[in-house]
Amino acid sequence: MKPTRYILTILLVLTTWTTMVAQPRLRRPEIYLGAHAGVMASSMLFDPTVKGIDLMQSPLSVNGGLMFRYAAHKVCALQVEVNYMQRGWREILPATETASAINYRRQLDYIQVPLLMHLYFGKKFRGFINLGPQIGYCFRDTEYGTKNPLYKYQYLPVQHPFDWGLAGGLGVYYRTQKIGLFQLEARFNYSLGSAFSTKVTDHFKMANPINLSINFAYLWEIKIK
Repeated sequence: MKPTRYILTILLVLTTWTTMVAQPRLRRPEIYLGAHAGVMASSMLFDPTVKGIDLMQSPLSVNGGLMFRYAAHKVCALQVEVNYMQRGWREILPATETASAINYRRQLDYIQVPLLMHLYFGKKFRGFINLGPQIGYCFRDTEYGTKNPLYKYQYLPVQHPFDWGLAGGLGVYYRTQKIGLFQLEARFNYSLGSAFSTKVTDHFKMANPINLSINFAYLWEIKIK
């Protein structure tokens, strides 16, 4: 499974590069620098699955960061970001006759660096697609609430803080003449690396963070004469 993930990531990077260089060049490059912030829902894909974990019942957390976008070709640009993300999961189980209710939340704070192909269409009002690989690092691991006494493996400390995966987003933005660019984007992040050990002798075969976010961004165009 892991070699397949490596191959998919390499193919995505090569496809991103070849798609960009194949487009007609602009007379003057468009260069933007900005910031974004938003809310997100996060979860963890465990195999074997852990009862009570669902992306849709995850509490909303925050994310934000800095963005740099360089468009030298029509329709296609390169976008690099440095982001802070509150990832993790929530585990909820109702009380039974023999067990108390479980309400546990795990917050994993990451620094993420995506390298994205930015495909756009339109002039002042543009739609766009972002797609590309990302790397990250979990620098803080925090627990809240009540643990399930019948299980222990999902409560271990993060064993693989370095993260890598894929990011994809859809959105729109409006380019003004004098006050910059205003953007709204929905993005999905999927980690190909596991936060916990997944060796043959370990309990989990997979423990991959995922998250869905809605972000608002403002970018200022840097004009080069």
